[in-house]
Amino acid sequence: MTSLILQTAARSLVAVLLLFSIFLLLRGHDEPGGGFIGGLVAAAAFTLYAISFDVPSTRRVLGIRPQMMIAIGLLLAGGSGVFALLTQDPYLTHLWYDLDIPGFGEVHLGTFLLFDIGVFLVVIGTTLLVVLTLSEE
Repeated sequence: MTSLILQTAARSLVAVLLLFSIFLLLRGHDEPGGGFIGGLVAAAAFTLYAISFDVPSTRRVLGIRPQMMIAIGLLLAGGSGVFALLTQDPYLTHLWYDLDIPGFGEVHLGTFLLFDIGVFLVVIGTTLLVVLTLSEE
């Protein structure tokens, strides 16, 4: 079934949902949100695209295989704990770094962001792997 109305709405909604998922990801360490819920919202955006169009075009728009997303996410989440080991702290202890970025000023970053991005990618990859595989059948 091809619906011109659904396809037109999906193009706009996917962009809004992806921006909202990034917002949820970035505010997760201070307030409700984070990698898990942000990943679910991003996966919902791509699922909407798959329903509106088809699975092959969704895979093209995604640009990366879901299995690769899972692998990269696991490496980021697991690797975020290595920084703590280098400073003689327990594994996955969150560390904070202050960076002075020209044009932005001083930015306060922590290793939790790497962990949340890893969770974000694992959730997107796992959800899309299931959804796109079932949609192809």
